[in-house]
Amino acid sequence: MLRPETTADADFRAEVRGWLQENVPDELRHLTFRPEPEQGMPWYRQLSARGWIAPHWPRQHGGMAATPVQQVILMEELARAGAPDIPTQGLNHIGPLLMACGTDAQKQQYLPGILAGDAVWCQGYSEPGSGSDLASLRSRARRDGDQLVINGHKIWTTWGHHADWMFALVRTSDDGKPQHGITFVLIDMKTPGIRRRPIRTIAGDDEFAEVFLDDVVIPLSNVVGEIDRGWQVATAVLAEERLRIGSPALALKAIERLRMMLRSGPVGNPTSSMLERTVECEVAVETLIAAYLGAAEAAERGVAADSSYLKVLATDTVHLVLDATQQLAGPMAALRASSRQGADLLDFSEMFLQSRRLSIYGGSNEVQRNLIATRTLGLPSAGSKR
Repeated sequence: MLRPETTADADFRAEVRGWLQENVPDELRHLTFRPEPEQGMPWYRQLSARGWIAPHWPRQHGGMAATPVQQVILMEELARAGAPDIPTQGLNHIGPLLMACGTDAQKQQYLPGILAGDAVWCQGYSEPGSGSDLASLRSRARRDGDQLVINGHKIWTTWGHHADWMFALVRTSDDGKPQHGITFVLIDMKTPGIRRRPIRTIAGDDEFAEVFLDDVVIPLSNVVGEIDRGWQVATAVLAEERLRIGSPALALKAIERLRMMLRSGPVGNPTSSMLERTVECEVAVETLIAAYLGAAEAAERGVAADSSYLKVLATDTVHLVLDATQQLAGPMAALRASSRQGADLLDFSEMFLQSRRLSIYGGSNEVQRNLIATRTLGLPSAGSKR
């Protein structure tokens, strides 16, 4: 941490650091992968009981209403303590969206369960053949009285095999542009007709799943916004998702891996070039923190952040740090499994492989760069004539 802090912020950091030191379970510290629900959700509920599970939520919805600086302090201290990853689709995506677009009944039904850890959520956007081109999705819903009947196939669904609820996009009309005729729905994953299959990744985990929906019936009360107008709802979620993906949380976790490799790793006396690269990584993480703070503070004033830029910057920063960690590991980088050395975890390749997926979260980085070029810089789109 290179930034000056107020007395209040320093006191908050000391409080967080002390509490985490006492309360993070030793067996969950510095895990690369998100622990299974039976291991991880008790920690989620413990963090919730402390009041720190939703620092960016407003108080009227049960959140902490933390300042952007306090949010970053929490991220830094969670990374330093090696706190395990928790499911965030409810906290960062559907929760804020329901606050903005949901009915009073939807807020009352779903927000308390997200905070308490009683319901895990997943996102049903991507489909085979419909990833970055989300408007081409083919899962369909037909109206049957006061219900919708859904048939379709979702893929790359984070924690889809563990989730209690899914927020999803389905096509309800073919009229007009592809973005028209899409509806945003909430699906109870216990509904008959849902099948789930985990997907094992190159990193060796099963973070993702594919979900099959065969004649899945949901009530119209589970529609967020209007029928056929779900694209506007979905893009609101994506902007929030990119802002949260653009947070320094993962980069801070990665820099802890680099520091542990320097302290305890197989590098012996690091060369001057390795130390220079480590400093470059530290500066890159601080740059990301500054960018995130600027975006979060602007969002508090109602100014839309360039979440595409932030998402690309965060992804590139994580990759930069983990590339340096691989270099420090030397020949040990070929090892798949991590190794504990005292309180440190020597992660030779797990997080490096896990981080490859970041470039497609929230819309691929290639798409984000196109958005930056056309919408922010005013450059012509590919194939356009001037």
